[in-house]
Amino acid sequence: GVVTRPAEHSGTRSSRARRAVSDEAPTPRLDARASLERAASNRGAHPSIMAEAKRFAMVCAANMNRSMEAHKVALNAGLDVKSYGAGNTVKLPGASRDNPNVFEFGSVTYKDIYDKLMAEDEKLYTRNGLKDMLERNMTIKPAPQRWQDSEVNVDVVVCFEERVFDNVVSDLKGRVGGSGEPLLVINLDVVDSHEEALNAGPHALKLCEMIDASDDW
Repeated sequence: GVVTRPAEHSGTRSSRARRAVSDEAPTPRLDARASLERAASNRGAHPSIMAEAKRFAMVCAANMNRSMEAHKVALNAGLDVKSYGAGNTVKLPGASRDNPNVFEFGSVTYKDIYDKLMAEDEKLYTRNGLKDMLERNMTIKPAPQRWQDSEVNVDVVVCFEERVFDNVVSDLKGRVGGSGEPLLVINLDVVDSHEEALNAGPHALKLCEMIDASDDW
């Protein structure tokens, strides 16, 4: 479907295509879907965008694991990158499957989450990887951010789950107006685990670097 980015920020584009990204590594399985949302002007790739470095957004459900690992890798490579979650809340594993830790976007920082979990059961959250994850996140930015509550001021969005991709595209379709500037939305299907996020980071970086270097986008 065709989506329009908000007028106060930038246009959007979406003609959905599905392509497989093959790699020798057994994980993660990366099935990339690209959504090329084009605003009403339908002017094609604008020369000003082609000439400038692209601005990237990494998006997962909670802005905790997959998007933050990709954010770190892209940031270390010198890309202009941000990250977001597109779920309703920041949901993390708790002491049991039936008792997750749930936090609200916009009202909690990574340090807040870290302090709560460490006070609750440091051994548990060290063992399941949340301690290392939060320590990494705190070095990148202060707090998890929700895509739907943020301004759209990027050129390329990389999602890490089909549901997240659908949420991002749906949000863009619901925003008013369009400036005509293109926005590329891509999905890399990555399981939400520490190992898969670590494996996916370099794949996301390679994809972003290819897009950044392309004269066709």
